[in-house]
Amino acid sequence: MAKKAQATWGGRFSKGPADLMLAFSESVSFDKRLAPYDIQVNKAHTAMLHHVGLLAKKELREIHRGLDELAQRVERGKVQWKSEYEDVHMNIEQELTKITPAAAKMHTARSRNDQVATDVRLFFKDACQQTLARLNALLGVLLDLADRNRFVYIPGYTHLQRAQPVSVAHHLLAYVEMFGRDVNRFERVLDDANWCPLGSGAIAGTTLPIDRAFTAQALGFVDKRGRPRITPNSMDSVADRDLFLDFAHACSMVATHFSRLAEDVILWNSSEFGYVELPDAFCTGSSLMPQKKNPDSLELLRGKSGRIVGNQQSLFVMVKGLPLTYNRDLQEDKVQAFDSFDQTILCLEVLAGTLEGMEFRIDRCSEAVSDPGLLATDLADYLVDRGVAFRDAHHVVGALVALAEKLDCPLNEVPDRDAKKLHPKMGADWREVFDLQRAMKAREGIGMPGPKQLAKQLARWRKALGG
Repeated sequence: MAKKAQATWGGRFSKGPADLMLAFSESVSFDKRLAPYDIQVNKAHTAMLHHVGLLAKKELREIHRGLDELAQRVERGKVQWKSEYEDVHMNIEQELTKITPAAAKMHTARSRNDQVATDVRLFFKDACQQTLARLNALLGVLLDLADRNRFVYIPGYTHLQRAQPVSVAHHLLAYVEMFGRDVNRFERVLDDANWCPLGSGAIAGTTLPIDRAFTAQALGFVDKRGRPRITPNSMDSVADRDLFLDFAHACSMVATHFSRLAEDVILWNSSEFGYVELPDAFCTGSSLMPQKKNPDSLELLRGKSGRIVGNQQSLFVMVKGLPLTYNRDLQEDKVQAFDSFDQTILCLEVLAGTLEGMEFRIDRCSEAVSDPGLLATDLADYLVDRGVAFRDAHHVVGALVALAEKLDCPLNEVPDRDAKKLHPKMGADWREVFDLQRAMKAREGIGMPGPKQLAKQLARWRKALGG
């Protein structure tokens, strides 16, 4: 009988791999986190083998008993993962072989290619559900914060220059919309993950009489009516990495959004703005300057967003030139996917905690939004209402702004005689447009920051979140 050069595939080889090659090629150091999913797949696959007559009932009982024992050991951290067995799949098989000789039949009618493809789909289903839970929690925090500050106004900015007044709630609801789209993205990835590739083999399936629908149902790869969802092409099933890219993209998008929100809050927290007070629990101090209170949680959120986006780029570069079907390059796909998931979950929790303890400083917000220049566009609208063409009105108000700067006075304190010289339609009531409450109540169109619109948007999102 031929001596095995390697426990799982060594029959073809006369010598085993070099120690350096073993260290270089192993993946169990990171794919061991797939162990719970791999055990699920093994149980479903062997149940199917028994169902089609390829595994005896006694053998099935022994394998399932052993897999249950291994699941407990994995949960307790009592499995010694060995690099000579390369990956989590073969480590579990070898550990199971110590419990029952029937384990030698477990790999019947499958390859590690379709095995790992099934494992990771279970992982992505779980990862999407966990991410969606954190996103919904964050949306709840943002809605509560917006609701508490519906009548607190701040300058809105374009080009980081004061533009027009908005409520804090309207500003925060912009991020609610962004994170709401992130929810949709993860829901789509979750749905795309819900297809079972098991039974595709290494590339062309198997000649053995397997039942793919059986394993798909056993593993929960079913539609809303309970019908099995099975990948239709065996080559695509094992070569496809769209799911990795889609998941990484969804993580990159949410990272981009929380990075932008972090930057807004960092600015608001600065002494120059002073709009918010951050919770001590999510800030740190300086080792040198005792007065400092640094927004480190938010700065780390900005930094980690780059790491998450980088993971997506790594996956694209890895996949872009690969021929069908499986290539060993793809072993490296899990490192980026796992890291994007871990960092996204952590960042969403940190952001929610930071925002939950954040308070707006109403006095500083009121001071900033009292700048009458923020309502210069409202004065142009005032002239348009009186029949002035918008381009002419824009020019008139621009001239008024220049005059105010020349007189070194606020825009709404330019003398009437000077204002009326700029255009005859400047009536005695032109200063009324600088009333902030009037300006907000005038903005009740769909998507605008008027009080009634805000109430509608808050109610819409509360309903969407089931609150």
